[in-house]
Amino acid sequence: MSAVISEHDARTQHWRDDFPLLSRQVHGKPLVYFDSAATAQRPRQVLQAMDDFYRQHNANVHRGVHSLSGEATDLFEAARRKLCQHINASSEREVIFTRGSTEAINLVAQAYLRPLLQAGDEILISHMEHHSNIVPWQMLREQTGAVLKVIPVTDSGELDLQALPELISERTRMLGLVHVSNALGTINPVREVCALARRHGITTIIDGAQAMPHLAVDVQALGCDFYTMSGHKMYGPTGIGALYGREALLEAMPPWQGGGEMIRTVTFEETTWNDLPAKFEAGTPNIAGAIGLGAAVDYIAKIGLDAIAAHEQDLLQFATDKMREIDGLRIIGEARDKASVVSFVIDGVHPHDLGTIVDHHGFAIRTGHHCTMPLIKRFGLPATARASLALYNTRHEIESFIPALRQACDMLR
Repeated sequence: MSAVISEHDARTQHWRDDFPLLSRQVHGKPLVYFDSAATAQRPRQVLQAMDDFYRQHNANVHRGVHSLSGEATDLFEAARRKLCQHINASSEREVIFTRGSTEAINLVAQAYLRPLLQAGDEILISHMEHHSNIVPWQMLREQTGAVLKVIPVTDSGELDLQALPELISERTRMLGLVHVSNALGTINPVREVCALARRHGITTIIDGAQAMPHLAVDVQALGCDFYTMSGHKMYGPTGIGALYGREALLEAMPPWQGGGEMIRTVTFEETTWNDLPAKFEAGTPNIAGAIGLGAAVDYIAKIGLDAIAAHEQDLLQFATDKMREIDGLRIIGEARDKASVVSFVIDGVHPHDLGTIVDHHGFAIRTGHHCTMPLIKRFGLPATARASLALYNTRHEIESFIPALRQACDMLR
């Protein structure tokens, strides 16, 4: 390893030391984890926060007068406050805990849009959406007779902004757009799209699952109406995420689920709803998950998103340059503005076979359609291989990956 690479990776080592799982081996080889777009690893600070909750403060939130319940409630609401500040929401009432982006999108589809839709009304999404920002709108289409329209994607993997205005009509009610594509790495011009939608009176929902680990997100600056987040993408636990929604919209929406905590009063004749954000948080929440998510926000803030972005952009360029040296390798998605995701195919090699072989060298990559089947089909492919890089990855790992790819090619061609 060259001196330049050693110096670069040395700056990353203290971050890597925070992630216990990265010290393990796979098939007798050191683990190289290139699958953070599917789920990131967790730093010890997140693990410790959750462990401390269960060991020292475990109780249900909001409902108890005893000390443990008060402590649990304080920790739970502190996590909401951290997330509110992290995305610059105007109020903690605008941050709803969910199981992740998928549940958040379904909540908006059913609680906000479904009551407003009439047959023939239109929902606009892009060709690069994750299934979680396609299927809920298809279900809504079947329920209401609405029309689903799709913004095309260019050959370079960018949103076709020239086609967008032509797809907007007086019947367009919702525009859903991914902030960062999990399959291509494309960073979409969300602020520009939201401004266009706002001029036409269209409500916007942004899928931020992939953006939150890489970018500084300011929901007020973006101008979106709804923004969704998944904790496990941003070094937090699985099964926890959040929905940001403008308070006026959330106030006007009916609850999506009924049960405990989301009520103010219940009789057999009628029920009245609790205030925000409780109105949308029926039942016992994922308390430890929320606390872990709060710790993940603290962790990201301590390192700094600017430092994370600079490191990941360096890795992206380094990986792109190295992988282009492999004969027959083609990168899918070469947008001018990208996060640290490299999807690729190699002539004569099926991605699944490639993934299996490099796994035996210790490299964890993702292969398949990445829950973006329409997008992968648009590029005329059955699947791609994907290396997604995070703050704990190094240039040395990328350098080691290239011989493993070459060896796999020699075996499979």
